[in-house]
Amino acid sequence: MKLNWGYKILIGYSLFVIGILFLGYKSTQLNFDLVEKDYYGKELKYQNVIDASGRATALGGALITNIDNGKLTIQFPDSLIGKRVTGLAYLYYPADAQMDLKKEFTTDKGSVEIELLTKMKGNYTLKLDIEKEGQKYYFEKKIFF
Repeated sequence: MKLNWGYKILIGYSLFVIGILFLGYKSTQLNFDLVEKDYYGKELKYQNVIDASGRATALGGALITNIDNGKLTIQFPDSLIGKRVTGLAYLYYPADAQMDLKKEFTTDKGSVEIELLTKMKGNYTLKLDIEKEGQKYYFEKKIFF
């Protein structure tokens, strides 16, 4: 059976409309997590993070991370070894907020160990807020599990 050009246009237009409706449906099924629930308030306080990051750079040295047997070990710069350090380690996973991990810690060993979840796979960002003797420091490092 041979179709004339009118039917071909109708079939092409119908396929286009069905395709657009399908893409519209699929786009409503995606989950978009914001980086922060209160991102505007955090943005206003971001200058504190910039200052803390500058102080961390001035310490000299970088964070050393090691992953072994389901544990993440974070070694602080040498100038923080032997000092009482408190802080928050935040492992941020951009694709899914449910896979983020936060852990508060206090140490004077110059390092901290974090127990990782078994489902943690992928590209994470370690955001480390620490405080020593009233001074705040901020480190950020990309980690791949």
